[in-house]
Amino acid sequence: MFRGNAQRLAFAPQNGMQVLLRGRISLYERDGAFQIYADAMFPDGAGAAAQAFEELKSRLEKEGLFDQVHKKALPAVPKMIGVVTSKTGAALQDILNVAGRRWPFSHFLLCPVNVQGADASLEIASAIRTLDEDGRAEVIIVGRGGGSAEDLWVFNHEWVARAVSACSVPVISAVGHQVDYTILDFVADLRAPTPSAAAELAVPDAAAMQEKMKILCKNIQEYVSQRYKTCYNNLQDVFSHPSLAMREKIEKLREELFCALKAPLLQAVKTAVDAAGRRLGKNAALTDSLSPYKILARGYAIVTLEGQSVTKDRLPREGMNVCVTGDGYRLDCTVDHVSQTKERDVKLE
Repeated sequence: MFRGNAQRLAFAPQNGMQVLLRGRISLYERDGAFQIYADAMFPDGAGAAAQAFEELKSRLEKEGLFDQVHKKALPAVPKMIGVVTSKTGAALQDILNVAGRRWPFSHFLLCPVNVQGADASLEIASAIRTLDEDGRAEVIIVGRGGGSAEDLWVFNHEWVARAVSACSVPVISAVGHQVDYTILDFVADLRAPTPSAAAELAVPDAAAMQEKMKILCKNIQEYVSQRYKTCYNNLQDVFSHPSLAMREKIEKLREELFCALKAPLLQAVKTAVDAAGRRLGKNAALTDSLSPYKILARGYAIVTLEGQSVTKDRLPREGMNVCVTGDGYRLDCTVDHVSQTKERDVKLE
C-alpha cells in the first residue's frame, strides 16, 4: 500500500490483524511471485473492526469532537437543504420524497459523492466543506442507505469526522439502518436512523404546522374576546360609579350658575365701560380748554427768547431778538426798551 492510500486508512493496522483488502494483484513472471497493491484496507471480523472503531472513537472523543456543547440546533424552517450522498442511490430519493411530502417549500442542493470505495471518504469530507463554503445550505444531510459493515466503513474515517466538526451549519447523519452506528453519528449535530428519518428531522410537517396555527388563532381570538368582555365590564362599572354621577351633577350646577351670572356680569361690565367713557370725555374737554393753542385763538401771543418763554426771571435786554408767536403768525422782533408794569407784565416796545 502506497503512502497516499495508507494515509486514508480509518484505523491503525496491527501485526496479526485480519483485514480485507481492495486493490489489484500482479504477477512477477521471472520469479513466479505475486504482489498485492492495496488501495483500501478494512478490518475483517467483528473483533478487529470493533477494535479499530473504538480506537478512533476514543481518540476523537478525547479531543472533544463529540461534546454536546458543540452541537448546533437545526433551523425551524430551512429554505435550502444540502445533501451529501450518491446521486443514483435510494437514499436521495427517500430524502426528496419525504421532505417534499412534509414541507414542499424547501429546496435541495445536492453535492454527489461515492458512498463506498477507496476515495469515498475523501469525497464526502470535500463535499461537506464545499457546501459549507457555498453558504446557501442551512442544514446538511450526510448519508446513504443500508449496507455491510465494509460498505459503511467510509463514514468511520477521521477526515469525515473533522469535516463535520468544522462545518458552520448543522449536520444530520443518516447512514444505514437504525442499528448501524458510525463515527459520523457521534460527531454530527443530530443522528437520524435512516435517510427518510433525516428528512423528517430537517423539515417541519406542513399539516401539523397548519393545525398548530389554527389552534393558535383560536387561542388568540378567545383571549381577545375575554379581554374585550373584561374591559367592557370595567367600563360599565366606571359609568355606574357614584363619583361619576356626582361629577355630572356638579357639571350641571356649574352650567346653571354660569347662565345665572352671565347677564349681571355683562351689565356690570357695560356700566363700568360707559362710566369710564364719560370720565374720559370730561377729562379730554378739560385738557382741550387748557391747551395754549386755545389761548392763542383768543388773541394772545407767546414771546420766546432763544427758544424759551420770556418770564419775570428771564427778561430780554435791549437789543436782543425775540420771537412772538400768535394764532397763525410769527413775528421776529428786536427789543428797544424793557420796563416792568405794576401788574408785573413785561411791556415790550
